[in-house]
Amino acid sequence: MAQTFSKVLVAGGAGFIGSHFARLLLREHGIAAVVYDKLTYAGNLDNLADMDGDPGFAFVQGDIADAGALALAAHGCDAIVNFAAETHVDRSIADPEAFLETDVTGTYRLMQTALELGIGKVVQVSTDEVYGDVAAGSADEDWPLVPSSPYSASKAAGDLLAFAFARTYRLPVCVTRGSNTYGPNQYPEKLIPLFVTNALEGLSLPLYGDGLQRRDWLHVEDHARGVATVLFEGEPGQAYNVGGGNERTNREITDIILRELDLPASAVKHVEDRPGHDRRYSLDSSKLKTLGWQPLMAFERGITQTIRWYRDNRAWWERIKSGEAFTQWRERWYAGRE
Repeated sequence: MAQTFSKVLVAGGAGFIGSHFARLLLREHGIAAVVYDKLTYAGNLDNLADMDGDPGFAFVQGDIADAGALALAAHGCDAIVNFAAETHVDRSIADPEAFLETDVTGTYRLMQTALELGIGKVVQVSTDEVYGDVAAGSADEDWPLVPSSPYSASKAAGDLLAFAFARTYRLPVCVTRGSNTYGPNQYPEKLIPLFVTNALEGLSLPLYGDGLQRRDWLHVEDHARGVATVLFEGEPGQAYNVGGGNERTNREITDIILRELDLPASAVKHVEDRPGHDRRYSLDSSKLKTLGWQPLMAFERGITQTIRWYRDNRAWWERIKSGEAFTQWRERWYAGRE
């Protein structure tokens, strides 16, 4: 039987997927959303601007590793959905400790807080990267966890903590594992927004290695709906894959961007591959589909709309790319590559 909720704490809700999820709760389900976000470099109040003033919306700045602040923000909520995470593989290679603090310690404190408050449902949002390379076939939820980077290892640890709380303490928690997500409002360090905004700035598109790494692409709105389906319908103690069913190589994604923006192949600059780079991810999402979810956005339409969104919303990403956090990252990882 589907669960119903009146107010949900959306941890990490000022980020990319979390902000779309908060909007989905408010606009499509009429559920109050309390966004709790530390506002690190990827948290952006601009992502929430259209919800400001909605009586069902509230924003609280805070860290999920701060149990006291988290408990205050979650007071009166009957569910928590945790998008709060450090997520960028390159950054995790440079600074693993920050990922352990948020993705492991923060997840532990969120689970403990949910248990103490008697929260009715928790959804821990994770990633397909915990499965590591999937050379053939598609990973289902029983696939071994073989993370390759400090980022994916920290997320796998968070998954296991969630399952431990479900079994030992009977906390009603589910885990979702989403595939590569794209769409409007994504911080421009990830492949699609980085390449599109670089192209619009007249910069090169720094493609790792041979560009043949394969990813399963999922539109952010489909991802948000998948997480909502697990919130309402998911069985505690279970994991659910949220995959788009759109496998493309990074080279294919790059070619789409070049065509849409009418750029020559010379705009691409092949750069040294990143350490431990997984070759392929692929998810079997049939378990989630039994709950009634399926992706609705056709990939060709979704990526075209996404490219045009960045073209038409330069002010949103120019503020980010001119900021200190992005500039420092660019200098560290792309020095001499543009």
